[in-house]
Amino acid sequence: MTVLGITDFWTYVLGVVAIILLPGPNSIFVLTVGARRGVRAGYLAAGGVFVGDAVLMILSATGVASLLNTYPTVFMVLKYAGGAYLAYVGVNIIRSAWRRWRDRAGAAPLAASVAEEPPGVRHPFRRAAVISLLNPKAILFFISFFIQFVEPGYPHPELSFLVLGAVVQFFSLLYLSALIFGGRFLAGQFRERRRLAAGAATGVGALFVGFGIKLATAGAG
Repeated sequence: MTVLGITDFWTYVLGVVAIILLPGPNSIFVLTVGARRGVRAGYLAAGGVFVGDAVLMILSATGVASLLNTYPTVFMVLKYAGGAYLAYVGVNIIRSAWRRWRDRAGAAPLAASVAEEPPGVRHPFRRAAVISLLNPKAILFFISFFIQFVEPGYPHPELSFLVLGAVVQFFSLLYLSALIFGGRFLAGQFRERRRLAAGAATGVGALFVGFGIKLATAGAG
């Protein structure tokens, strides 16, 4: 049975939930922004993720993303640009954390120092959107995942893709909201624990560098 041209809807929902729960650069960036700059900035970062994901889904639904398979050079440029950008974000987070750790006399604790606007989490909306968009593997994932749940020959596939995309954004909103408020909890824990905060930020930065390396070495298949 299909509804609005969608097959196996609940299987799709379960798959989306499992995929969203997997840690990635988007979710970790939102968590970091929520911890270091507060709820409002966290939702700005989440908004960037929503916009970036929406663009990727539109590209996938219109078939543009499949061009990455046809033109490997485009894929190579995107993946190296994306990998370099993720590594850049990670290095900035690490540098910011250890700079404040060394400046013990006048520096504010890591998570409480909102006024400094560390380079790694500056402009959260724009940075989150770029992190989402510079990910060719995500584009290829969306096109392969969506196609499995759209009935071939359905006269209004745009409606099917709209519903499927709305499901992704809904569960993403729930998950990112939990991360944002979880980040505020972590901020309270880090407020008087500068060493722990610096270590946690260094770990986050290292994750971003790792994401960048993984993306830069990923294949198109």
